[in-house]
Amino acid sequence: MKVNFYTSQREYHEKKNEFDSAIQNIIEKGNFILGEQVSKFEKEIQEYTGAKYAIGVASGTDALIIASDILGFKDGKEVITSPFTFLASASCITRHKGKPVFVDIDEETFGIDVSKIEEKINEDTVGILPIHLFDQMAEMDKIMDLAKRYNLKVLEDAAEAFGMRWKGNGNCYSHSGTIGDFGVYSFFPTKTLGGYGDGGMIVTNDDNLARLAKSFRVHGATQKYHYDFIGYNSRLDTIQAAILSVKLKYIDEAIKKRQKIAQMYMERLADCEYIKLPIAKGDQKQVFYVFNILAEDRDGLAEYLKKNEVGYSIYYPMPLHLQKSFEYLGYKKGDFPIAERVSQKIIALPIYPEMTMEEVEFVCKTIKEFYRK
Repeated sequence: MKVNFYTSQREYHEKKNEFDSAIQNIIEKGNFILGEQVSKFEKEIQEYTGAKYAIGVASGTDALIIASDILGFKDGKEVITSPFTFLASASCITRHKGKPVFVDIDEETFGIDVSKIEEKINEDTVGILPIHLFDQMAEMDKIMDLAKRYNLKVLEDAAEAFGMRWKGNGNCYSHSGTIGDFGVYSFFPTKTLGGYGDGGMIVTNDDNLARLAKSFRVHGATQKYHYDFIGYNSRLDTIQAAILSVKLKYIDEAIKKRQKIAQMYMERLADCEYIKLPIAKGDQKQVFYVFNILAEDRDGLAEYLKKNEVGYSIYYPMPLHLQKSFEYLGYKKGDFPIAERVSQKIIALPIYPEMTMEEVEFVCKTIKEFYRK
């Protein structure tokens, strides 16, 4: 049996008429740049997440870059974040000549170890960039407390966390991205809410930050051909907005399907002594964007999965502090031992709403066969 790590075709064929109609409508009207579907989708995101403002941009990476610029994560100022993440979570700081300051991760959640943040704060620190990674939101209560005490800005990298909610110390759940000064989402095709191309979103509850984000995405214009800032050309494509609006209608159903698959993985693999299953900390609602395990002989398992036509991915094979692009920061091997250790064992199994129970069974069976060899 062949099991793809991800496929978009099943979802497309299930809702083909809706997708085709949404795309055709835009082509016929010819309103391709910041068309009415973008405004409609932004309002839908506001309603779903509870954010006061939502500003569509061209990608999750652009969302991080623009938000970092506005928040002052630049010109030698320091921003505390995790080394165990995608490049964009830190490159958005370095692009503006800011300095990422890494702290190690929690071995069970793979997210930033909040207990290690305060010791890194100094007079040059201007912000914290927590990453809601995989299926776990960062401990936002503690992060926001630190931000308040030290007058720091918080940019939530929720690129992988659309749909995640955190209760913390409050009486209700807060959607990822809506707790800090800015939050960002990515609509890369594999995401929980993914388009048929690139796309991103900036969310905020601050009137002035929203005004700046709307300006920065169109070259810094405050009105046509009037520029108060040097901004960016980064606008959510109208066709992608229309596709995402269709998908958003079914997002809760899709998350439930992901949760069912994740539960099945946990039940079927619970007795395998060579792997460690994911653990969630805190009162939160998971979406299972990916399903990671820590595996003994990870590379051997990966090769066996490939041989048996089971898709997988490795998020991430090398922490950022060991990447050549960040050599200038002066970190060395051993500085963040947990991130380094996790990167040698982590592997992501297939998980998407259209995956069948037979496929999940086959993945589990294949993993167990490898360790019985």
